[in-house]
Amino acid sequence: MFNKHKRFLLPILVISVIAIVFIYKQFEEEKPEVVVVVKNLDLDYWKFIKAGAEKGFEDLGMEGKVVAPETETVEAQRDILRSVLKENPDVLIISPVYSSDSINSELEKFVKKDIPVLFIYADDTWAHKTAYIGTNNFSLGEKVGILLASQLQPGDKVALLGGKQPIVEGERIRGAKDSLEAVKIEIAAEKKGLPDDNPEVVREEMEGILREHPDLKGVVASTDYIALPVLQLLQEKGIEMPVTGASGIPEMLKLVKEGTLPSAVAQNPYDMGYLSVQTALQATKGEKVNPNIDSGVDIITQGNAKERIDFLNSVLE
Repeated sequence: MFNKHKRFLLPILVISVIAIVFIYKQFEEEKPEVVVVVKNLDLDYWKFIKAGAEKGFEDLGMEGKVVAPETETVEAQRDILRSVLKENPDVLIISPVYSSDSINSELEKFVKKDIPVLFIYADDTWAHKTAYIGTNNFSLGEKVGILLASQLQPGDKVALLGGKQPIVEGERIRGAKDSLEAVKIEIAAEKKGLPDDNPEVVREEMEGILREHPDLKGVVASTDYIALPVLQLLQEKGIEMPVTGASGIPEMLKLVKEGTLPSAVAQNPYDMGYLSVQTALQATKGEKVNPNIDSGVDIITQGNAKERIDFLNSVLE
């Protein structure tokens, strides 16, 4: 009798196991898929965004990846977008190399397939974006300008050094200029289009500014990657003047910790990555999405520099 019941129950058990496995696999397959396309993954700043996004994937139960073109060019980013489109993700998160104008034709293809497009790090006027997640760059520039002005006197001359991304870094420089001019600091020189990844070019530009304006009293740089070679050059020349960047990478914060700089302005790239994935999940659920999510800016002093450095180093481990 027992054996008959056993023979009867065995097929039911097998069917139940198969059903459970099928349901589990189906659940796994239904996880939203997100692709984050950043400008590059060579600099730490972008690695922090990647780490934040990957933590978001893990915490929120999503499938996702962070990718970047081999070279930081418009054409290379177009190529990677074409490849991503073939994967048919549920959401695209992107930071354009320069501006959305250069990749509009590729972004439009995602919209035609009803794939929400979120911008990270760099906001833009593209009409079809679902949301922007990142820093308010004008406000960031204002804070940078205020920080530098607090170390100067009215009538002092400063230089403004901007990077290659006109909307992002242009807004930072514009905000800094407003703050500095409001307290009668003179803008003696302004350079745009400087690279984040070529310190020698930055040094050459700064050399020229110093020759032309030997009475310069301070420098605003739109990123820490521009500020650091400027600081190195000034130290080599024995020139003491405040230099402010606008990123908050560990190398810059270390100078604050050591007392070389009194303070620094820091963005939150890790939070940017996490918040972008969180917003992507909302978009896949059809929920109302905040179109402008500010990841915030912090002022770093000797009192909190070590804590921030330790955190940033930990997320790259």
